[in-house]
Amino acid sequence: GDKAFAQFLTDEIKEEKKIQKHKSLPKVSGGWELEVHGTEAKLVRKIAGEKITVTFNINNSIPPSAEEDTQEEQKPDEQEPELTSTPNFVVEVIKDDTKQTLVLDCHYPEDEIGHEGEEDSDIFTIREVSFQPTGESDWKDTNYTLNTDSLDWALYDHLMDFLADRGVDNTFADELIELSTALEHQEYIKFLEDLKSFVKCQ
Repeated sequence: GDKAFAQFLTDEIKEEKKIQKHKSLPKVSGGWELEVHGTEAKLVRKIAGEKITVTFNINNSIPPSAEEDTQEEQKPDEQEPELTSTPNFVVEVIKDDTKQTLVLDCHYPEDEIGHEGEEDSDIFTIREVSFQPTGESDWKDTNYTLNTDSLDWALYDHLMDFLADRGVDNTFADELIELSTALEHQEYIKFLEDLKSFVKCQ
């Protein structure tokens, strides 16, 4: 059974490499530096007295497929629908002269993806906003967290503008999807390769 499994994985890896769009990870425009640690990626940008970091994790970032009903009509030689990774991402804005970091928890609404027709609509939303002490890795649950569900829309718009002024806008969000999808695919191929060596190991 393991031999057949290893053979299947070999073919699968070949296929996945064939459809891999990016041999190296796509860049995000606007002077963002990328650091990758396993499935977590961090984009960093410094502007006039501020450091902006955007962190996301590709685990569980592929939304459950809505195309399950159409499986029957799919011809065997057709490509599977392309998987897109739309991870939640956290934006931290650190000002040099304060001890606080503004943290904005953003996500891609599931129903918004694919409605690019509406020009003025944002492809991501801010879910939560809080202040956290700068430099502390553990965030405190005792810090007030603003949930945007019941937020005054004018305040919400200002928060979105605040992010856009720092380079986190629709273009960025689009490029983040590209990057995350490429990263996810790269990790998936690596996982298949690890699985293959694990299965073959006696």
